Amino acid sequence: MPETSSPTGRTPETDVIDFRAAEQLLAARDPRGAVKLLDKVIGAHPENTAARLLRARAFFAAAQLRSAELEFTIVLEREPDNAFAHFALARTYERRGCPDQARRHFRLAAALDPNPEYLQQARFDS
Repeated sequence: MPETSSPTGRTPETDVIDFRAAEQLLAARDPRGAVKLLDKVIGAHPENTAARLLRARAFFAAAQLRSAELEFTIVLEREPDNAFAHFALARTYERRGCPDQARRHFRLAAALDPNPEYLQQARFDS
């Protein structure tokens, strides 16, 4: 009998397969399908920041902005220096119509990583 990684009976291999399949679904513009797979992975591994970041991206792509905000926030609690997560959270706030919160996270992203896109959105000159 294969060794399981969680009480749900999932194996580590199943979790990796689901994670990779979720990446493919998100790339194929099926964010809801990606979320369904990632729910299982995160259920088995709630500490997995990569899975949470991917699920946050899927929520954002599905326009589930409050869920995206929550996931990006969890990622940033664990990795406060994650420039991409700050940038993506800023985009989430921007879409929700929260410009002050968006500006703060755009600036944090640019301060952590001088990516031209981050710098442009940070609008340090204004």
